Amino acid sequence: MNGCTRSSRSVLRASIMQSSFSLAGQLVKRRGFSTNSEKIVASVLFERLPVVIPKIDPVVYAFQEFKFRWQQQYRRRYPDEFLDKANARGKGDYQIDYVPAPRITEADKTNDRKSLQRALDRRLYLLLYGTTIGAPDKKPVWHFPEKVYETEETLRKCAECALASILGGLSHTYFVGNAPMAHMVVPPTETAQVSSLRRFFFKCQVIATNKFNIEKCEDFVWVTKDELMEYFPDQAEFFKKMIIS
Repeated sequence: MNGCTRSSRSVLRASIMQSSFSLAGQLVKRRGFSTNSEKIVASVLFERLPVVIPKIDPVVYAFQEFKFRWQQQYRRRYPDEFLDKANARGKGDYQIDYVPAPRITEADKTNDRKSLQRALDRRLYLLLYGTTIGAPDKKPVWHFPEKVYETEETLRKCAECALASILGGLSHTYFVGNAPMAHMVVPPTETAQVSSLRRFFFKCQVIATNKFNIEKCEDFVWVTKDELMEYFPDQAEFFKKMIIS
């Protein structure tokens, strides 16, 4: 009786293992995991955050002005003695003449897209010009810093290597999270030298600097979101969804 039970259990375990392997194979096919014929690429969306506060929209400004005046009607009235003491506290102290920095810089006037001192109230993104993986006939194209995933420990490590090879280091960078923010499947073309690509995008931000020594590329630009669409007209809808701000 025990022998029959052990035999039945062995058959049941074998059946379960076979079903699991079959299910795993189906998941690989359905979810589109990478195969040997595909290449995985880590790309970096390297951005500089706004330096100054964006100009307020006229409609928002009008609402805030109305809100302030409305609150002034019902504000608490303090005694004059209290207000006199508060005003007298600052008398005799030093005074600072505040002069706001100009919003329009020389880089804006000359449309110098190599400078980080432009579009101070917008986010800027780094684009490189040169040969890259998947470029047709290995011709130079505009692209993000990127690298083919090979032996790195994680895909983010691969993205870090891609950016470090361009900047010479990562001392003034901050990677936002460990997971990619988006991914794009690039099908093979007749002129491309490689098979299909899976390009994963990681977000990284500029920290405490306004200049980088960009290397290993023929040219580079720092562009806003709207300007970025000029360089990728075919993928404009994808980048509009990926770059929300």
